[in-house]
Amino acid sequence: MTTEPGDWPWPAPPAEPPGRGLLEGRRVVVTAAAGTGIGSAVARRALIEGARVLISDTHERRLSATRDRLEAETGSRPEAVQCDVTAERDVQALMDSAVNLLGGIDVMMNNAGLGGSVRLVDMTDEQWSAVLNVTLDGTMRCTRAALRRMIDQGTGGAIVNNASVSGWRAQVEQAHYAAAKAGVMALTRCAALEAAEHGIRVNCVAPSLAWHPFLAKTTDEALLADLARKEAFGRPAEPWEVANVMVFLASDLSGYMTGEVVSVSSQHP
Repeated sequence: MTTEPGDWPWPAPPAEPPGRGLLEGRRVVVTAAAGTGIGSAVARRALIEGARVLISDTHERRLSATRDRLEAETGSRPEAVQCDVTAERDVQALMDSAVNLLGGIDVMMNNAGLGGSVRLVDMTDEQWSAVLNVTLDGTMRCTRAALRRMIDQGTGGAIVNNASVSGWRAQVEQAHYAAAKAGVMALTRCAALEAAEHGIRVNCVAPSLAWHPFLAKTTDEALLADLARKEAFGRPAEPWEVANVMVFLASDLSGYMTGEVVSVSSQHP
């Protein structure tokens, strides 16, 4: 499936490749999976690759609609549980649901994040904390909870976090978001060292620009066009192009990789 970018003046993306059974039989949990962004694309790709999937999000109505859409597109219906990653009680309930609905957890896909644009001199403590609480603290809570379950299971596993090239590249009005994403990268590397003795791998992706309808509604058109022009392919990534790399990091094909931050980008400074 390709997200249609309407009248945006950039080249069409390639066709999405078929599934190859990369996650056959795996039990996969995906956060922030409602809607049409990277989270739902990851869930869709995991289903295509043979996984049993549990999706979560804070938006109950969109979560239900996404569940129906994924079933229609893949022929497999994911489980769904509402979860706010800023609430430890919700995160623990999500892990309990993975055990009850899937029988355990083999792969944790941490996709939840919150952005915003404001200059640091104008930023309030509340704006700073809101972004970090979802993007960094939420990723930490879910990583911690998933690690505890995976260690108890004793069968290894994989955790894939969603960071951003903003964790490397400076951009005005993005101090809170960039700091949070840089934190996700550091969290990934440290967690990977601690998890290795249990046969659990922890990696993350750092996308540059992935297009979906919600982004078009919340981002200035001129800024989107400028960012797209900076990409070598002259277009943003499709969400499934980022999802493919996340699935690779969750699969046995990346079995020797841990603590890595993989840039999903065609933009080079």
